[in-house]
Amino acid sequence: MQVLTEYGMGTSLRRGDYTDAAERALRDALWHNSINAAEVFGRDKAEMRLQVRIAVARPEAVEVSRLEAVFPYGVPQITIEQGGLDVPRPEGTGQPTVMAMAEIAVSFASEEA
Repeated sequence: MQVLTEYGMGTSLRRGDYTDAAERALRDALWHNSINAAEVFGRDKAEMRLQVRIAVARPEAVEVSRLEAVFPYGVPQITIEQGGLDVPRPEGTGQPTVMAMAEIAVSFASEEA
């Protein structure tokens, strides 16, 4: 049963680092919002199932293992997909500013399962 969804946005302003931007998007979703779902439903935080979607312009450039390390508890399943935004530098040189979007859907395993 899905109990809540959180959203976040992250950037890599100068280095064009897709993993950094994705990690910042996750932290934005997690730390700007208080995810107290486990306590509300009387469950242990370790039981949380986290369906995570990250959108960036170059999905293949994201290191998923670094993103998994962001979560202090729960079981994240991370999908990286095409999206986000690359903003060219005004001077036309160097790495673009990378923008990543994150969605985290929180659920718990069914007790009947």
